[in-house]
Amino acid sequence: MTQFTAAPTRLAVTDTASPSGPLEAPVFIGSEIYRGSSYGRMHPLRVPRVSTVMDLSRALGWLPSAQYQTSPRAKPAALERWHSPEYIAALQAAERAQAVSDEVKARHHIGTISNPVFPEIYRRPATAAGGSILAGERLAAGGVIYNPAGGTHHGMPDRANGFCYLNDPVLAMLSLRHHGAQRIAYVDIDAHHADGVEHGFAGDPDVLMISIHEENLWPKTGKLADDAGGSALNLPVPRSFNDSEMAYILEELILPAVADFAPDAVVLQCGADAVTEDPLAHLDLSNTAHWSVVAALRTLAPRYLVLGGGGYNPWSVGRLWTGVWATLNGHEIPDRLPPAAEQVLRGLEFKGHRLGRNPPEHWFTTLRDTPRPGPVRDQIRESVAQLRRRRGLG
Repeated sequence: MTQFTAAPTRLAVTDTASPSGPLEAPVFIGSEIYRGSSYGRMHPLRVPRVSTVMDLSRALGWLPSAQYQTSPRAKPAALERWHSPEYIAALQAAERAQAVSDEVKARHHIGTISNPVFPEIYRRPATAAGGSILAGERLAAGGVIYNPAGGTHHGMPDRANGFCYLNDPVLAMLSLRHHGAQRIAYVDIDAHHADGVEHGFAGDPDVLMISIHEENLWPKTGKLADDAGGSALNLPVPRSFNDSEMAYILEELILPAVADFAPDAVVLQCGADAVTEDPLAHLDLSNTAHWSVVAALRTLAPRYLVLGGGGYNPWSVGRLWTGVWATLNGHEIPDRLPPAAEQVLRGLEFKGHRLGRNPPEHWFTTLRDTPRPGPVRDQIRESVAQLRRRRGLG
């Protein structure tokens, strides 16, 4: 059984109707709310991310106004399609008071070290969720949308979880379904398991969830044997997971499983924390591995939504996610960034972390990482074979 309530007659995101007809070009959903918002001085999400992608994309001439849409803030009625009214009210109250009671902290897990109270504790996640809900509406007739602020895949119906106050991927999938996409493939390449999305769609025969994540990393869910009632393929990978291993998984598992499922929509959570430079994970991908996944999934459904997710090094996130936008548009990524784009990257800081003390020059001058190939370990091959058998892929 899925863990959400029936859809209302209209999603209460904004008061304006969405444009009709398929999208002629990819749409980037963003907002200025992310530019000055931080989870706090020492939190991993103290670093700028979405604003860097917006600035880099504009500096490279890749984000004309015709392809940019300001994200609406989701209204409580839209958020309550999956989240409890009590939880949404608690988030709003926490933003007003900038504090929570011990009772609210215990019940809703807000005001903790991982999920702190900060000035935009309701408005910021509600804006990211509003972008993902709007994406489902705008993709009704087909197209490609990028919402890098989305991807908060840990959020639970009645509580914050793992830096995620709301679960915008779940809300996006409900919105897609509300607007005609019955069968949805959700692919997640964040370093952390998509536990909130799995909670939302466990046992749904019209959802295929594929999560590639570091084994034994928080939240330590998504074991190889866990299939979420037949709806999920979970592939925990060992430390030092490399580009060659991701390419093997893409060709041998992700693409055949999604193609066999024949979805009406594909949602990709493209977290940036599986690259070598991320401070919270222990994987060894280059950003080119992520871009290969982005490109390969695009042709497998008429509706394609790409979300952000994790990623806690400001340079690696900005470079990777800007390259995602380039990939979706077919833009050629230059070997050397023009001065305006380089200036965006030189203006970043990573205070309080050793990676910010002496960043390498290529973090300022390029988007593309040097590929990080390596051997495909037996553990990967055996896990992929097991999941292929489970899906009847031979």
